[in-house]
Amino acid sequence: TTLRLAPGAELLVEKSDPGKRAFLKKGRLAVEIAKQDDPMILRTPDAETRVLGTRFMLSTEGGTTRLEVTEGRVRLAGIDVAPGEAAQTRRDGPPSKRSLYEERFLSLWMDLHDPARGYFSADGIPYHSVETFIIDAPDFGHLTTSETLSYWLWLEAMNGRLTGNWGPFGRAWKKMEETLIPSAARQPTNDLYNPAQPATFVPEADRLSDYPVSMDPTVSVGQDRLFAELRATYGSPDLYVMHWLCDVDDFYGFGKREFVNTFQRGPRESVWKTIPHPSTETFAWGGPQGYLDLFLKNENHVQQWRFTGAPDADARAIQAAYWAATWARAQGKDPAALLPLRQAAKMGDALRYALHDKYFKTQHHLIGWSQGWGGSLERTNGWAWRGGSSHAHFGYQNPVAAWALVNEPLLRPDSPGAAADWAASLARQVEFYRWLQSEDGAIAGGATASVNGRYEAIPDGTPTFHGLAFVDHPVFLDPPSNEWFGWQAWSMGRLAQYASLANDPGARAVVDKWAAWARKVVKLKADGTYSVPSTLRWSGRPGAGLRVTPVDETQDVGVAAALARALIAHGSAESRALARELLDRMWLQYRDDLGVSNPEPRADYSKIHEKVELPPDWRGGVKPGATFLDLRPNYRKDPELARVEQSLRSGKPPVFRYHRFWAQVEVALANAEFSRSGK
Repeated sequence: TTLRLAPGAELLVEKSDPGKRAFLKKGRLAVEIAKQDDPMILRTPDAETRVLGTRFMLSTEGGTTRLEVTEGRVRLAGIDVAPGEAAQTRRDGPPSKRSLYEERFLSLWMDLHDPARGYFSADGIPYHSVETFIIDAPDFGHLTTSETLSYWLWLEAMNGRLTGNWGPFGRAWKKMEETLIPSAARQPTNDLYNPAQPATFVPEADRLSDYPVSMDPTVSVGQDRLFAELRATYGSPDLYVMHWLCDVDDFYGFGKREFVNTFQRGPRESVWKTIPHPSTETFAWGGPQGYLDLFLKNENHVQQWRFTGAPDADARAIQAAYWAATWARAQGKDPAALLPLRQAAKMGDALRYALHDKYFKTQHHLIGWSQGWGGSLERTNGWAWRGGSSHAHFGYQNPVAAWALVNEPLLRPDSPGAAADWAASLARQVEFYRWLQSEDGAIAGGATASVNGRYEAIPDGTPTFHGLAFVDHPVFLDPPSNEWFGWQAWSMGRLAQYASLANDPGARAVVDKWAAWARKVVKLKADGTYSVPSTLRWSGRPGAGLRVTPVDETQDVGVAAALARALIAHGSAESRALARELLDRMWLQYRDDLGVSNPEPRADYSKIHEKVELPPDWRGGVKPGATFLDLRPNYRKDPELARVEQSLRSGKPPVFRYHRFWAQVEVALANAEFSRSGK
C-alpha cells in the first residue's frame, strides 16, 4: 500500500480500528491500496472513503472533497464510485458523480483559466509556460507563440463539446487575431508586392560564422500565382496567418506585445545561438541598421517589417475549428452562427503559401516549415516580398486540416483555387507518410526542394519524393530536428484522426504499423511510473534499410499525453488500454496544484554562458564574446537564475517542474478524448 502526498498536503495517520485509518486535512493524495482484510478508511474534513483494494486520488480544498478512481471500487459519502468515475462532495450540497476522464479535463480547464495559477497574462494572452525561466524554442516562459494560441483553441473546442458553451472558443479566436495576426497597419506595403518577382534569392549558410550572407539576384525565382487570387477574393493584399512569436510583457525590451523573431541563421543555429530582434525594424535597437546586417549584407538597409508563420500552428487552429463545428452540429446547434469559421477558412486560404517552395520554383503540396512575408515601411521606392518553404518535415503535416478545408462546407476557402490545392496537398501528405515510414514503423524526417538551402544538385543515391530530396533532419541540425519523439506523437495523432474521418485504408495501414511500434517503446514500470522515448536515432533511407532506435527515455507529460491521444485516435483495444495506463499513471504521479508536471533535469542550461557568434565588426551595442544571457539581460532579474547557477556549479543539472501551456492542454484533451472515444 502506497500513499503519495502532493506538495503542501497534510495527512494524519490514525490508530487502526480494525482497518487502517488516516485523515487528509488538506491537499491531494494519490493512493494505491493492496487488498485489505478490513476496509481502510480515509477521511477528509467533509467526507469519508472506505476501500478494500484499489487505486485512486483523494483531494480536499475549500469545503470540497474529490475522489477519482482508476482501479477497484471506493465508497464516498454513501455513493459507490467505480473505475473510470469521479465523485465530489460539498459541504453545501449532495455528492455528485461523473466520468473520471471528463472530470480531469474540466479540472485542468479550471486550472488553466484560474488567474492565480498564472497561465495567462493580465490582458488575457496565454503564456508559453507558467514559469518564466524556461528555454525551449521560445526562450522565455512569458512569451507566447502561434503554437500556444492554437492549443488554446483546441482546449475551448473540447470545452464546448463537453459543456455546450461555445463562447470561449470565439473569444480565444479573437484574442489570437489581436495578438498574432498582423493588422493592416503592421503590414502596410503589401500592395507594392510584385508576384512576378516574389523575392530576391538569399542562400542559407552552413555555419553561423558565414553570416551575414549576400542576396544573389542571378538565381532565378518562380512566380507567385496566389497573390492575385487572394487579393481579388478578399479585397486586400494582406495575409491572414499568425506570426509565430510575440513578446507579451516586453522581456526583450522592444516593447510590450511586439512581434519578435530569433532563428535566422541556418541549420546550426540552436536556441542558444539565436539573437532576439524585433520583427518591425525601425533601427531603434541594435546597430545603425538595427539587426538586419547580422543576417544580410547590405550597405543600405531600409526600415522594414517581416513576419514568419509556423504553418503547423495555423493548421492546428483550423483543425480545432473543424472539430468545434462538428461537435456544435452534433449538439443540434448552428456552427456558422456560433463559431468564427469563415475566419478559419480565410486562414486556410492564406496558408497555401506553405505548400510552395520558398522562391516558388515548385509547388510541393506539403505543409512546409514556414512561410514568410515582409516589406518596406516607407512607400517611396517601397517594396514587399513573400515566400513559402523549401523544406517539409513530416511533423508539420496535418491531413485533418487539409481534409476539412476540402470537405467541410463551412471551412471551404472562398478562393477558386483553394479546394484543388488542399485536395492535392491531402493526397501528397498521406503519400509522404508512407514514403517516410521506417521498417520499424516510426516516421523519418522529411524532404527539401532546395538542397542545403542553395538549390544544389541532389547527391547521387539520395531518395527523392516528387523531385524533393530526402533529408533525415529538415531545417535544423542542433539539435537534429527529427530526433524528438514528440513529433511522432503529434503528427501521427493527426494522421490517425484523418484515417478514421475519411476511412482511408492507406493512411490506416501507416497508422497501424506506427501504433504497433509505439506500443513497444513505452515502458510501464512496476512502481506505477512510465516512460516514453525522448531521443531517436536514425539509420538508412527510404527504401534502403530505414530504421530507428530510441536511445533515452522521458516522463514528459506533454509528450506522453500526445502519444495517448494518438493511440486513442488509432482506436484498437491495445492502443486504448495503453493510453489509459499512461493517463492514469501520469495523473496519479504528476498532478499538482498548477496542473500536471514531471521533474525535468535541464543539463543544457549550462549553455546560458556560451558565446553567441556575432560578426566582429557589428556595431550593435553588444560586446564581443556576448553570451545567451548577455543578449537577454532581463534573465538576470529572474529569481530562478541563482538556483540554476548553483546547480551548474555543483555539477548537477537544475531540475524544474514546468507547466507548458501546450502540455497542459494535451493532458486535458487526452483525458476528454478517452472519455468520449467509446461513445
